[in-house]
Amino acid sequence: MAVCPACGIEAPADSSECPRCHLAVNLFGPVREAAGDSGLKDPTYLRTIGELLATVDLEKAAEPSRGSPRNLASRPERRPTAESVEPMSLPAPRPAPALEAAPDLPPLPANAANLAELEHRVQEYLQLGRRLDLDFADFRGRASAAVVSADADSMEVLAREMFVHLSSAIVEEYELLLGRRNELSQLVPTPTADVELTAVRRAIGVGDLPGAARRLELVRDELSQAEQQWEVGRILVTEADLMMTTIRELGGDPSPAAGPLEEGRRLFADGHRADSERVLARAAVALWTLLEPRLLDDLRRLRDRMVEARSAGVDITPAIDELRAVSVELRQRNFVGTIVAYRKLRAFVDRTSPPGVEATGPSVLAAEVRSPPPA
Repeated sequence: MAVCPACGIEAPADSSECPRCHLAVNLFGPVREAAGDSGLKDPTYLRTIGELLATVDLEKAAEPSRGSPRNLASRPERRPTAESVEPMSLPAPRPAPALEAAPDLPPLPANAANLAELEHRVQEYLQLGRRLDLDFADFRGRASAAVVSADADSMEVLAREMFVHLSSAIVEEYELLLGRRNELSQLVPTPTADVELTAVRRAIGVGDLPGAARRLELVRDELSQAEQQWEVGRILVTEADLMMTTIRELGGDPSPAAGPLEEGRRLFADGHRADSERVLARAAVALWTLLEPRLLDDLRRLRDRMVEARSAGVDITPAIDELRAVSVELRQRNFVGTIVAYRKLRAFVDRTSPPGVEATGPSVLAAEVRSPPPA
């Protein structure tokens, strides 16, 4: 029996696909080879890109590799984020417990019994304002003047204004964090943040502003950590989804390699981060095995059009730069960057075709794909 390179399950001898992730059996070998399991050191597509560059840029040879190509299943140090490509197809939203919106501003605290209590209350509010990074310069000046003059009435008015200002800031922060929690909870569970947000809401309701602020810090840290932990999975889903779209654009059928992507999405939605990242990484490799020959064929077409355009007097330097970018991104095993550079190359070539030469390649996507940020 053959072992699936995407999920590690053995497929029966008479099976046409993996019983778990449904990767086509005839792709087992190509996926292992593309992932580097076969010990391949100089993939054919890198040599092909170098040859294409050499034929259109006779004055400058193709840039040599900066070190050995990395394993396709390995992750680059910082690749485009999940927001670098639109639209993004993440796992289907999961049902998540609903949390209530922030309450109205809490009632004002009871009047202080004496000036000393007022001073203590104002100092507590000033400290809380610093924790929340609020501009309390005016409040500090008024508090100092009221203390010097022992003006209890001014101190009372000041305490009330500061309470309203702090309450508004805390309610606003609650709403922002609740929005982040709602987005994240569609993908993975957020039990700790849910408990703390519920406690924040109760604290706001009774006017416990210091307690609400402390719990908001816990929620902020918890959500930031969770978002960072799941960022790789989001990027991998985006990467695989973009390759599926490009395969279809080039007239191919991604379904033989689509199973691992769906399995990775399921694991992602169920909260199995390590397993989902492993399967999604191999899903990208499986899709690449289908995309590679079609992409190289279209790059040859674009190379021929570039030669024709240059013969007609068109400056093709921008196209050469994009073709070189394709080579660089491939050496770094950055599928998103490769496809973005390819599409920019395709758009330039189709836009600058000599008169009488019609574009014969795939159409440009209706949805614009933004260039990834610098690495």
